[in-house]
Amino acid sequence: MPSSELKGTTGTTIFTNSINAISLTASLMAGISSIPVGEAAPHMLAFKLSSVILFTAATGMMLITSKIQPSQLAEEQRNATRLWKQLGRSIETTLALRAPTQRDVDEAMEKVLALDKAYPLPLLPGMLEKFPEIVEPTRWWPKSQRMQSPQAGSNGWSHELEEEMRGILRVLKAKDEQQYITLGQLVLNMNKTLAISGPLLAGLAAISSGLIGSPALGPMPAFLGVIGGVLATAVHTLEHGGQVGMVFELFRNCAGYYRRLQEEIESNLGETDVQKRENGELFEMKAALQLGRSLSDLKGLASYASPSCEDEDMKEFAGKLF
Repeated sequence: MPSSELKGTTGTTIFTNSINAISLTASLMAGISSIPVGEAAPHMLAFKLSSVILFTAATGMMLITSKIQPSQLAEEQRNATRLWKQLGRSIETTLALRAPTQRDVDEAMEKVLALDKAYPLPLLPGMLEKFPEIVEPTRWWPKSQRMQSPQAGSNGWSHELEEEMRGILRVLKAKDEQQYITLGQLVLNMNKTLAISGPLLAGLAAISSGLIGSPALGPMPAFLGVIGGVLATAVHTLEHGGQVGMVFELFRNCAGYYRRLQEEIESNLGETDVQKRENGELFEMKAALQLGRSLSDLKGLASYASPSCEDEDMKEFAGKLF
């Protein structure tokens, strides 16, 4: 496990446990301060004020964690580390095989800029939006796809291979990517609800604790203070202990994985000059590896390229890796 991921995960756990401990302690103090003990009123006042202060602190800390989503930041760092290492190995391979050209330098720079944009430093205010209005696949590659130099012959492409790639492309769009976009939207909505509910319950508990002892309200403030603190702790644990932000980032990255493969296929099929495309046989093999399928499995997806085939008729996904 990369050190950045380990530190991020450990920090998230410590932060979550600390907030939960503060909330539960405040709930206990709110309960104690409501017990009628006659002459010990000053002591009860100290418990009451302490619970208000602790609940207020817990509310502020929950607001911060809900804004920055530590588990999601840790997942972003993990993916960024993997992709930066992958890019570094790609550059090292190019240097080992041949002397780099200006085109190689430009391509590497485009990849660096795209990756830096996809995973900026996780610091306010430049961090990624944690609660986007629309869930989009993560994009860590440049928009312009590099095509190979013209080659003689068919370059490994045939009509059957083109139909196969069109079938794969259609399944990727209708099934694989859409699946993770839908799941990502579901998890995002749940995370939004949890991110609002936790601080709201803690804030309600803080206000209720301040009203403990009011003759007009009776035992209700103490009840709301204790219950609100316990519920806030439960919600916060579910949100951050359950790593909901990380799950959302995983779904978004999986959708980006399939979106990248789609663009590679579209880039090759969109090039009318076959000699300028990537080698068809190698591209087919690369697609099979990226989808976790055999070459014979890919050929079975060619039937989905037919216009008569509806999206509802697609019974399988293109990818089998995840």
